[in-house]
Amino acid sequence: MSVFRSRPAMRWLVPSAAAVVVIGGGATAGTIVASADSSLPERSAAQLLVDVQNAKVDGLSGTIVESADLGLGAIANLTQGKGDLTSLLGGSNTARVWYAGETKARLALIGTQGETDVIRNGSDVYVWKSTDKTANHFVIPAEAAAKHQELQSAGTTTPQDAADAALAAITPDTDVSTTGAAKVAGRDAYELVLSPKDSSSLIGQVRLAIDAEKHIPLRVDVYAKNATKPAVRVAFQQISFTVPDAEQFVFKAPPGTKVTENKATDVQRDAAKQQAAAERQKLSAADKPTIAGKGWTTVVSAKLPKSDSTSSAEAKQAEGLVGMLPAVSGSWGKGHLFAGTLFSVLVTDDGRVFAGAVTPEKLYEAAA
Repeated sequence: MSVFRSRPAMRWLVPSAAAVVVIGGGATAGTIVASADSSLPERSAAQLLVDVQNAKVDGLSGTIVESADLGLGAIANLTQGKGDLTSLLGGSNTARVWYAGETKARLALIGTQGETDVIRNGSDVYVWKSTDKTANHFVIPAEAAAKHQELQSAGTTTPQDAADAALAAITPDTDVSTTGAAKVAGRDAYELVLSPKDSSSLIGQVRLAIDAEKHIPLRVDVYAKNATKPAVRVAFQQISFTVPDAEQFVFKAPPGTKVTENKATDVQRDAAKQQAAAERQKLSAADKPTIAGKGWTTVVSAKLPKSDSTSSAEAKQAEGLVGMLPAVSGSWGKGHLFAGTLFSVLVTDDGRVFAGAVTPEKLYEAAA
């Protein structure tokens, strides 16, 4: 399960002395100590970072609630209640998780209109969708089993996944501090706070509530700048560290479900076809997406595909949506701007697009 995968990029966090040098602009451990309540011993930010890095449990089950308010308005409303991955764009979503070792994991994303389950049991992986009553069965080849990351193909988000992304962004441009103790899903936790120093970032803080005993993140909150409530929250509502029963990982197709068997050779053949198609449609160097900046203020830019009379209805609809965005202009030219809670997107009239968790001014700078 991705909650417990190795994070090689974070090895610099160990030992804790190395973390102290990086975090807080070189602050000493004594200046950023978690002033927990009397029931918990004090814990420095450096120690908490190492705790998260080394966290490991044999099993767990629980309910995760994800909520997001990204300023998408009606776009987010279209995705609600579907019980698939698009519903993560806005509103509130619930998922159940079970984990019993590296080869036994299950996630159920639950919506008002349906449910999507991803189940791994040994070399067998099932993806079931209630909305269309279908299930796909994959068998992980023996040679690939060691490299397979459970639930990764589903793009699921757990508190640990969100914490990994936040911790990977730690640089000398990040303030790291603690706010003391917290209670999440009935468990004691320490709260670690990551804050970008660069004023160009739209992210104000990332707060991680770390289980005091098991050291895994129980809750991750992402705050927009100057906000008093999180724009994104991923949190366990209920959690148990008892190893789930083996029956939880046995897929039983509900009546009327069409199960498609996908052989390893079929998957490999499809992958080869997709790779060949990608090779035929390779972008020129000038058309490839580029990345400017790093960490909290990274800006991704690319050229939009040229439209013509044969453009699809979806492409034309997208063009219509862009035209509805506020018009902006500058030394870089003219275009339209989407300013969300945590990210901005600039689409220029000459066919370029710039996006990042940054202020519009940062996008204008990149466009120029």
